[in-house]
Amino acid sequence: MPIDFNQQIIEEFRANRGQVGGPFEGARLLLLTTVGAKTGAPHTTPLAYLPDGERILIIASAGGSPRHPAWYHNLVANPQVTVEDGVFTYQAKAVVLEGDERERMFARAVEAEPGWGRYQDTSGRTLPVVALIPIFEGPPAGRVGDALKTVHDAFRRELARIRAEVAASGPHLVAQLRVNCLTMCHNLHEHHTREDGFMFPALEDRYPELAQVMERLRAEHEVVQRLLDQLQTLLAADDLAPGTLLTEVNRLTKEVEAHLDYEEEYLVPLLNQG
Repeated sequence: MPIDFNQQIIEEFRANRGQVGGPFEGARLLLLTTVGAKTGAPHTTPLAYLPDGERILIIASAGGSPRHPAWYHNLVANPQVTVEDGVFTYQAKAVVLEGDERERMFARAVEAEPGWGRYQDTSGRTLPVVALIPIFEGPPAGRVGDALKTVHDAFRRELARIRAEVAASGPHLVAQLRVNCLTMCHNLHEHHTREDGFMFPALEDRYPELAQVMERLRAEHEVVQRLLDQLQTLLAADDLAPGTLLTEVNRLTKEVEAHLDYEEEYLVPLLNQG
């Protein structure tokens, strides 16, 4: 993309918490900031990405150019990068995939979006696939309640995105969409596990009057987990129909959104008191 067009996307992305319009409306986009291999200066580029469990994948397509993009050369020289996903900004380690792993990940990307294959054919080169592995740097800065709300908003956005992807998937589910759903299931399970193990007990010790609220929140965690288990079982079926999946995703979304709203109503004000 031309530099001036990139800058427009970057500004819109940052102004709207990751949402952009035009040809990229609804797309999975991130902002990748690399350190210049020659200059040492930071360079930010908007890129499409693919969820892949605890990491995300990007592809050095350069729009089908015969040369690798500058950001790829930068991260090869300096693998620590900054990622903005519209909700969080974090450091990540960039790893260039090789061999069978690269082939499998690229094939999965092409199945989900044939344009990747066309870019590779046009470019005359093998498009590098890069995994971005987050570097944990502790909890988000700022008030704890606001940080919890930020995490919740990330789940809301991901559920909405998956619903849209399932609705637009056509008669067959591609492997990448299954991975998107499974990644969301894993992340939501981990979030609730941390709440049950750490945040909820700490709040109960400090605010005994929250007993009924905490009882309801834990019960809702169990309901959500049952829905997550059912969804993961469904995703393992070879003949899964998009309509069936959409019904289950909608059920999960309804439960999760109601749970997040209730949790925020009671816990965010207390957490923000410090």
